[in-house]
Amino acid sequence: MAFMVKHVVGGQLKNLTGGLTEEKSEGEKSDAATKGMTQEEFEQYQQQLEEEKKEREANFAQKKAERATVRSHFREKYRLPKNEVDETQIQQAGDDVVLPTELAKMIAEDNQEETHKQSVLGQLSNIQNMDMDQLKDKAQATLEDLKKQTENCSLM
Repeated sequence: MAFMVKHVVGGQLKNLTGGLTEEKSEGEKSDAATKGMTQEEFEQYQQQLEEEKKEREANFAQKKAERATVRSHFREKYRLPKNEVDETQIQQAGDDVVLPTELAKMIAEDNQEETHKQSVLGQLSNIQNMDMDQLKDKAQATLEDLKKQTENCSLM
């Protein structure tokens, strides 16, 4: 209903105003003149805007590639399936992908911790945390089971 009223009344109001509204003439000013610049200044301004836009897009693509690199690293670390979107983002950035120093430090620390856990010394530290009484009980139970099996064995 409101649409109908607006359409009917609005059209008549436009007709009533007549020549009060500004109509653009054919000799309209250029964009440069409306902004108070010469044509050369306006072209330089437009060129500068384009360069800034390209720079922002390049920085954004770089950040996306860095994030994709981090995600792919964690996917490899935790053996998760690869994501094709991340791989394409890394390829689009080319060889320019460099991890931020903070992230690189975090990844290096994680790698050091993993290698330490996988080493013999890391396994020895895990043994220290185990309960020795529990280990003795398991060993004795295993020996008793072996003795029972050998007693029942007819070959021996």
